[in-house]
Amino acid sequence: MILWVLLAVMAMLAVGFIARPFFADLPRSTPLVAVLIVFVVAGSTGLYWYKGSPGVPSGPAEQPDVQQMVASLAERLERQPDDINGWKMLGRSYLTLGNASGAVDAYRRAVDLESAQNASTLVALGAALAEAAGRQLTPEAVAAFENALALEPNHPDGLFWGGIAAAATGRPELAADRWEALLATNPSPEVTAMLRERIAAWRGEQPPPAPTMTEPGAGSGNVVTANVSVSDAAAAALPADATVFIIARDPAQPSPPIAVARRRLSELPASVDLGDNESMIPGRMLSAFAEFELVARVSLSSSPAAQPGDWYGSARVTPADQDVVDISIDRMVQ
Repeated sequence: MILWVLLAVMAMLAVGFIARPFFADLPRSTPLVAVLIVFVVAGSTGLYWYKGSPGVPSGPAEQPDVQQMVASLAERLERQPDDINGWKMLGRSYLTLGNASGAVDAYRRAVDLESAQNASTLVALGAALAEAAGRQLTPEAVAAFENALALEPNHPDGLFWGGIAAAATGRPELAADRWEALLATNPSPEVTAMLRERIAAWRGEQPPPAPTMTEPGAGSGNVVTANVSVSDAAAAALPADATVFIIARDPAQPSPPIAVARRRLSELPASVDLGDNESMIPGRMLSAFAEFELVARVSLSSSPAAQPGDWYGSARVTPADQDVVDISIDRMVQ
């Protein structure tokens, strides 16, 4: 177990080592870097739990050093070259040890084994390529991020790196679009403020003022209150800790959403307030819309983008006529 905890820490350090230089010119960027490092690693890659070399101990009596551990993993992969997860772990380990070219080779092996059909692996390859090039986004790295987003347009890691890549290649509007989509994952208020600041800079706008944060249900600046419930069928089919997104969107332009709130399935039924404090994009306030659609979706993937197996309910809202709506989550995404 300690071996895997060590590898997890190494993965965090590797991503932080790569990501930090890309924010060197951003004011007050340190909190964003710290949180997004965790977000990028934990959001879609996680840890790969698999059996390592049987001769390498993992108990407290005798621990191999990092170099020995990585060398043992590399030797095992020479004997088991089809171990996709092993190549990914080797790539992260090499990055931690400062062997960026080795990481690129390892991730390329994983990409080849997956026929370039795994967005997370493509993003990891792109990050390793950038590190190997002296922390510069090479055309091959940019292509890896673009290919990842072609596979999964809402992939959080892909949106993060894809925004940086778009800005670096002279496409600030695309960079802003991608980070606006990243906002739809409803990160913490601190990260949201940082993302909005950079989006405004990419669009040539003034940074938005810091929003006044209110507790859920406080009602300050409230536009609509959604009484969200879940049907018996949905409750029986879904885990209690599943994420529930309450999304206000323009039917004519569903993405990015106008405003988003987030709850846990175990908290339902609940009354959820949405207003300008929950608006996702500077200058696009919920109070400015005469009509919008309100969707409550239980996400099995913790992503605001609908996936098969999610359950949802929806309602059209005209704030001038109604400021309280009832939504029952009773339909499944096919």
